[in-house]
Amino acid sequence: MKFVLKCFALLFSLAMPALATGYTETRYPIVLVHGLFGFDQLLGVDYFYKVPQALQADGAKVFVAQVSATNSSELRGEQLLAQVKQILAITGAGKVNLIGHSHGGPTTRYVASVRPDLVASVTNIAGVNKGSKVADVVRKTAAPGTVSESAAILIAEGLAKLIGLASKDGSLPQNANAALDALTTQGSAKFNAKFPEGLPLGACNEGAYQVNGVRYYSWSGASPVTNIIDVSDAAMGLTSLAFNEKNDGLVSSCSSHLGQVLRDDYQMNHLDEVNQFVGIVSLFETNPVSVFRQHANRLKNAGL
Repeated sequence: MKFVLKCFALLFSLAMPALATGYTETRYPIVLVHGLFGFDQLLGVDYFYKVPQALQADGAKVFVAQVSATNSSELRGEQLLAQVKQILAITGAGKVNLIGHSHGGPTTRYVASVRPDLVASVTNIAGVNKGSKVADVVRKTAAPGTVSESAAILIAEGLAKLIGLASKDGSLPQNANAALDALTTQGSAKFNAKFPEGLPLGACNEGAYQVNGVRYYSWSGASPVTNIIDVSDAAMGLTSLAFNEKNDGLVSSCSSHLGQVLRDDYQMNHLDEVNQFVGIVSLFETNPVSVFRQHANRLKNAGL
């Protein structure tokens, strides 16, 4: 119900006198989907920091989904599907454009696979499409049935519950173990066997641009450390040590590939890609908000 009220509030704001140029005015609504430990808005700060407002300002109808901060890709996908149906009922649109970051990647892919008739496009931003080496390391350290696993799950689910309460939706089920398994290389392979649409056949190629009428796009960063005043950069630099290939600190560039790869080497880390931490990003790269705006315009020009 809270989600529905948020949707009505957003639609009301869109009905106000328009100053939009139409640059981001896509045919179908845009739905932004957060990743692991994500939220729609936390203590007044958007997960996609300043992105919804920038897209709305030039004509887009934008909705921010909230799914479980920690859970399996399939369960998160079912939660997202329910919200997509609500959005279509509210707007009268026939389809949506799904844009997912990190674990939001497989989440959006699930919806497009099971209900392609409701989806115009899927865009992954650093989507964990072939697993993360960081998740592999954590799973190896916290092996099933060990004390380390129990402690890690307790901490992770506690954090997820705090996020849920702070984002005013603490009712969503959390399962840190299922989330971790989903993001490992092995877990991703199992998911991909069921939901392969848009995935590259080769190790680091592009995937099919269109499957079952759904267009697929992706982009990602490849610079774990980008701004010395960003408090999150140290963590990204540390986690990047798990990789022996180009990565954004949590996801390798090749793992992020889906459909048409727009770019996989932005000077951004995993948080920069959604304009976090509160907009402190590289001064020597296109601003993340501009990348979202450009993509909305791309979708518009494609008739989506």
